[in-house]
Amino acid sequence: PGSKSISNRVLLLAGLSAGTTVVHDLLDSDDTQVMLEALRVLGCKLERDGEALHVTGLGGRLATKQAKLFLGNAGTAMRPLTAALAVLACEHGGDYTLRGVPRMHERPIGDLVDALRGLGAEVDCLGQEGYPPLRLRGGRLDLGQPVKVRGDVSSQFLTALLLALPLACAERDVTIEVVGELISKPYIEITLNLLAR
Repeated sequence: PGSKSISNRVLLLAGLSAGTTVVHDLLDSDDTQVMLEALRVLGCKLERDGEALHVTGLGGRLATKQAKLFLGNAGTAMRPLTAALAVLACEHGGDYTLRGVPRMHERPIGDLVDALRGLGAEVDCLGQEGYPPLRLRGGRLDLGQPVKVRGDVSSQFLTALLLALPLACAERDVTIEVVGELISKPYIEITLNLLAR
């Protein structure tokens, strides 16, 4: 369906997966354009075939160990890419900078940053603490404790963790603990359904 929320989740999952995913009816929006450009920079192969887009993914290992990504004002790109790149940088090394337009640098991301730091990821806020731009530089993941994230701020933070944590080389199941009331439950359902697919 033509939704930036669904389109960018699908694009990121396709980009992180092994093999080629064929995406039909992708929404053409600013959010999807910056996600596509980010995936291209990170090493994904993107090929148009009429209305379909063929995304050859990276199989959970980034071809590019260093990148500066510009994500405009796309929260649906900034939040999930932050989590995915933080986890991958911990697992395989890497140094990634994520920036946006000035408006994006006013949008809080502190709860996600706190959750990632709690996991052992090295996340630096390059401007104001708790806001983009961000630098992600490896670290050591500790998945033995539940990952805590507030449920009453933005469902994008929980979605970002749900999309990223399958990339971790975990010895056992990873638990995400939602603190407080979970808002935007339909968006979390979208994420869980797409992960299952």
